[in-house]
Amino acid sequence: MTEDQLNRFMAMALSLGRRGQGNTWPNPAVGCVIVKAGRVVGRGWTQPGGRPHAEVMALRQAGDAAIGADVFVTLEPCAHHGKTPPCCDALIEARVGRVHIATTDPDPRTAGQGIARLKDASVEVVLGRMEAEADADNAGFFNRIVEGRPLVTLKLASSFDGRIATGTGESQWITGPTARRAVHAMRMRHDAVMVGGGTARVDDPSLTVRDLGAVQQPTRVVISRRLDLPLMGALARTAQEIPVLLCHGSDADKTLKQTWSDLGATLIECKVTGSQLDPRDILTQLGTHGLTRVFCEGGSTLAASLIEAQLVDHLVGFTAGVTIGAEGLPNIGALGIGKLREAARFELRDVRQVGGDVLHHWVARGS
Repeated sequence: MTEDQLNRFMAMALSLGRRGQGNTWPNPAVGCVIVKAGRVVGRGWTQPGGRPHAEVMALRQAGDAAIGADVFVTLEPCAHHGKTPPCCDALIEARVGRVHIATTDPDPRTAGQGIARLKDASVEVVLGRMEAEADADNAGFFNRIVEGRPLVTLKLASSFDGRIATGTGESQWITGPTARRAVHAMRMRHDAVMVGGGTARVDDPSLTVRDLGAVQQPTRVVISRRLDLPLMGALARTAQEIPVLLCHGSDADKTLKQTWSDLGATLIECKVTGSQLDPRDILTQLGTHGLTRVFCEGGSTLAASLIEAQLVDHLVGFTAGVTIGAEGLPNIGALGIGKLREAARFELRDVRQVGGDVLHHWVARGS
């Protein structure tokens, strides 16, 4: 196969893997393509809940055509027995000829062992094709394994002058319907949507994906030290159907804790630093819970705490052509910055028009 063909098949595997983003946690979202004589004979991606794995799905489709075939997979095939046997063993048993792996798996249960097992079985392994793209797609899973926390995307929809509401609190709608639909698509690709307690009290959000067909809904996460949240609100009414995680402090009222538990929410006690829940401990707890990709939609206090703790990996802004003025609520709370060199800086990744608004996507430096 030519380099262009090899890249095309790996790009196809990456595209398939992205279909699983948001619904495979705690497992990674992997894609796999099996090619025989230049023709695709099997395709697969990690299924909802994290299994079956991509390789197994592709092998089922390929059948005997997998014998001697080239396999393109976006992450090193797993080498450990979990609820299913190792994917490296499945590939060996299928008698594939060559496995192209985009990037290695840092999970200690696999970390190089999948590749070693394939080589020991005389299966040729080609490592590193489109590695950067695969690393970006798997960044949430890698973060949870290596750093113990999920990848965080902070989304802010604001006026041209950086306001998320007027001085009276009116906020719906600053951006247009096309931008709001794009936000729903972003929610769908994350394991969880997270907001602060103030946003939950003022906006009473459902934090669901809407108008995109039948999809697996993301987990809803609310950060509220004292759990003083609406007991008749959208989150409370739907907690039995769609998971709700409530991060709270040790000083939360016992009656409220029991009430929310009875409503179906999962309660997670987090450390308190100063007067707020510690953002790093929050994310560590969410990582322990299995989350790999979290989509934070504010409010301003939570956004500031995440930025200050250097925990924002992706910064996504939707900016509308409307001005509200200094009396409006800023999209990011106080950071206590006295000098510009103290300010967090992000690198621009993308800018484009979305309906009547502008989308700008930034990444943390070094990401």
